[in-house]
Amino acid sequence: MTDKIIIQNRPPKSPAAAGILSGFFPGAGQLYNGEGGKALLFFLIFAGCISMMPRGPHPFLPLVFAAFYIYQIIDAVQTAKAVNLKAAAGEPGAAPAGFPTASGQAAAAAAPEKPAAQGSVFWGLLLMAIGVIFLLANFNVFQLDQILDFWPVAVILVGIKIIFDALRKRD
Repeated sequence: MTDKIIIQNRPPKSPAAAGILSGFFPGAGQLYNGEGGKALLFFLIFAGCISMMPRGPHPFLPLVFAAFYIYQIIDAVQTAKAVNLKAAAGEPGAAPAGFPTASGQAAAAAAPEKPAAQGSVFWGLLLMAIGVIFLLANFNVFQLDQILDFWPVAVILVGIKIIFDALRKRD
């Protein structure tokens, strides 16, 4: 007599686990989701925020730290949900190797696809500019207090970027 083995399809990633891991250690939720590069970037941002805090009374830095800390938790949860949706749709490469997809095929058996390019030049340039500003401030080329007076310019630039992206999607 042949016994049937029933394998339940379960989500390959738990959004709750991703959020909890990110809450304990920034970047851990991203690492759990399989995003090693993003995990490293988030850890470096976290370490940078922590190392800049004792340098002086800047009211902007704790706000940046708090916003980043909350953002990285939300990002881990949303990424886990996106991985689960892709796995449920049966998209190749959505589930980790060995996890069954909704179509019953293992993700490892699916042909690997080249990932689509993501991100934009704007965010890369903005991060590079911020890094150059902090580097020059570390070498005392100018005082960081002088630059932090202009932090609303970054918010304005991000708003302009969002508006242009929305207009581009409309066309």
